[in-house]
Amino acid sequence: MAPPQGSRAPLEFGGPLGPPPYLPGLEELWSPWALLLCLTWLGLQAALYLLPARKVAEGQELKDKSRLRYPINGFQALVLTALLVGLGVSAGLPLSALPEMLLPLAFAATLTAFIFSLLLYLKALVAPASALAPGGNSGNLIYDFFLGRELNPRICSFDFKYFCELRPGLIGWVLINLALLMQEAELRGSPSLAMWLVNGFQLLYVADALWYEEAVLTTMDIIHDGFGFMLAFGDLAWVPFTYSLQAQFLLYHPQPLGWPLASFICLINAVGYYIFRGANSQKNTFRKNPSDPRVADLETISTATGRRLLVSGWWGMVRHPNYLGDLIMALAWSLPCGVFHLLPYFYFLYFTALLVHREDRDERQCLQKYGLAWHEYCRRVPYRIVPYVY
Repeated sequence: MAPPQGSRAPLEFGGPLGPPPYLPGLEELWSPWALLLCLTWLGLQAALYLLPARKVAEGQELKDKSRLRYPINGFQALVLTALLVGLGVSAGLPLSALPEMLLPLAFAATLTAFIFSLLLYLKALVAPASALAPGGNSGNLIYDFFLGRELNPRICSFDFKYFCELRPGLIGWVLINLALLMQEAELRGSPSLAMWLVNGFQLLYVADALWYEEAVLTTMDIIHDGFGFMLAFGDLAWVPFTYSLQAQFLLYHPQPLGWPLASFICLINAVGYYIFRGANSQKNTFRKNPSDPRVADLETISTATGRRLLVSGWWGMVRHPNYLGDLIMALAWSLPCGVFHLLPYFYFLYFTALLVHREDRDERQCLQKYGLAWHEYCRRVPYRIVPYVY
């Protein structure tokens, strides 16, 4: 199938592991219109962030014993963005042209993340010591720029890290997917079943993240990591442009998919989501109220910190059941693309490496925090992510 008229097929590979036929030059990467579009997108999401929230939640206790407040309106931002995009498309907005701008948009997002990180680093130079992150204050300029010096950089109540963590990247990801679906419909008369599955699976994942947005306040990104280039680039550039690889692949490499196989892939995604949501909900419920009837009967281990570790339910199966669900879903997102090219499985392979690394970091921090209680937990729950495998 030929690529869309007037564009190169950026995912055209000679074989499953073959190199790309060409590397884009600067003239293909740089576009002032792409930069303007990127900044407009960030401005729109920032405006939606500032709208009245259905709830305002408190974060974890900081070094100075204070707690920051966060608006819980990410799902509201997703719905309003969908309405605005729908109105734009009905008024003639050429959303299906977006896929032809992905390279310059990715370059503009990377450039924006770099400049933004530089400004964050300069801001952190005048921040009080109590506001600095544990890992980004080494004195090495490059290392601190990459990891981020300040834990929660803010201007008034606008929290830059919290805003970037879920909003522009995740919503941008599903917008790119939608644009790819619309362009496939223009090319072939209707979107393929494989494209519908990828869009549906990933929209569910993003909607879930934004509906349960408050849960991000207990993640390592928020409570431990500084906000530097690593997170800024990941949130603004890496997520929307690499997590949409399956849809990008399907636009240029359509795959036949029958209903029996599609149903089986849907079952795989449903199992992954069931584990992912069940494990996360159980953990969040227990953290909020251990006496909640839904978790009150679960077996726990006491620790010297006063907190208790779950050793039954989802968290008695493996130490990170939410990671297991994540990986099963990641596999389901790739399967509609067939099994003859490695590119659609990049996300699954990358995410496996990421979660194994994150799990190892979590293990070391939990051992330092809980000591002997963590040793007992590991004895009771020997498998880390995959039962009887790892």
